[in-house]
Amino acid sequence: MLMKLATSCAITIVLLVRLGDPCASADEADSKPNILIITADNLGYGDLPCYNADSPIKAPNLCRFAKQGARLTSFYTASPTCTASRACLLTGRIAQRHGLDYQLPGIQGNYGVGLDHSELLLPQILKTAPTPYATACFGKWNIGFAKGSRPTERGFDEFIGHASGNIDYYHHIYGGKHDLFQGTEELHADGQYATDLFADAAIDFIRRESATDKPWFCYLPFNAPHFPNKKNKRPGQPNNWQAPDWAFEAYGLSPDELDPKKRYDAVVTALDQAIGRVLTALDEAEVADNTFVFFMSDNGGFRLGREGLDVGLNDPLRYGGVTCWEGGLRVAAMARWPGRIHAGSVIDEPFWSPDLLVASAQLAGAKLPDDIVFDGKDPLPLLTAGAGSPHESFFFVYRNHAALRKGPWKIVREKPNQPWQLFNLVEDLSESHNLASKEPGRIKELTDEVARWKETF
Repeated sequence: MLMKLATSCAITIVLLVRLGDPCASADEADSKPNILIITADNLGYGDLPCYNADSPIKAPNLCRFAKQGARLTSFYTASPTCTASRACLLTGRIAQRHGLDYQLPGIQGNYGVGLDHSELLLPQILKTAPTPYATACFGKWNIGFAKGSRPTERGFDEFIGHASGNIDYYHHIYGGKHDLFQGTEELHADGQYATDLFADAAIDFIRRESATDKPWFCYLPFNAPHFPNKKNKRPGQPNNWQAPDWAFEAYGLSPDELDPKKRYDAVVTALDQAIGRVLTALDEAEVADNTFVFFMSDNGGFRLGREGLDVGLNDPLRYGGVTCWEGGLRVAAMARWPGRIHAGSVIDEPFWSPDLLVASAQLAGAKLPDDIVFDGKDPLPLLTAGAGSPHESFFFVYRNHAALRKGPWKIVREKPNQPWQLFNLVEDLSESHNLASKEPGRIKELTDEVARWKETF
């Protein structure tokens, strides 16, 4: 697979949609949209300049993308960790329903069953649409890779990516094991930068499928900018953030730069360029104006107290990934749909990642099964017509952490035996002023809502 470095984009969950030109024929106007979902890995809420004017990161493609569509300020991942977040996205269900409420551990976990085979995934739903979709996944899988668990066995026609939660960006190693696959067979592409490899695969898929009359779905979960891990390195290889030389040069840096924050910034810039190339492919395939694009990070940037790893910016949010504070759950997200979503708009109404499955089914004309409880709801009226949030409340649990948001109010605790803390997110986005002692009635209202959620499991 040849690498091509053109201009462009970064970290994102992207939904692409063929809508049909107003002047098109009836057949063209009735064609179903293509869908592309792109996710970043552990991107901080404040990493992108379009979210944080003080960020030093160069991400021109994502910032341009935000101006072309809507920037979402209250979008939530349903879980603050990689594995569970991806399972929630692909099932439209929170982890307490689909059961994969933890991070898959090591080789055994990542190459095990993972997400139960009884769970119905988004690509399988799109296969039931009146016009079945061509489907592909390129990037980080991380929800199980045993026989029957792999992408091409769960609704995807094509797959290039890795089973695990993170790999060496150039040598594609996880825990001492080679971890790069095409379909179910190992793919050896040593020396190719993973971010570009996945973008190239998506570009190839987009070009091929856009030339047909069949709609397509592409899921593009990038590994970047996930932090490095010494277990994924060759003997003697430094455990640092990896990016192409040009990404360091964009900051006037040498590729031998040692500062972890500066190296991280280069990784994000490389991701931005890769996503930009994917978006350019839409222009070249003449489907950009018929495309709905949605971007998100899988969870917030990490704040684990490890030297050299806490480099993502979550400002102004509290804490980060693997917690139920806003820094772990509220993520950078954007949506673009020319002619439907107002360019340059900012949407403050909350919604979350399970909604993307419902939106995709709606766009494809696929019927959701009546015997499955979905936590997602249709966000398209919110995105296109200024409607309010489709949700009354949002419930989150990860390990000992739990939280619930209802309207501007949020309760959160870090252990089951701790009292709930209460915050007004409209007035106190940084969760700095606990109002529990002043608002006992509000605490009761929200804990009753938690009880109602638990009754549905």
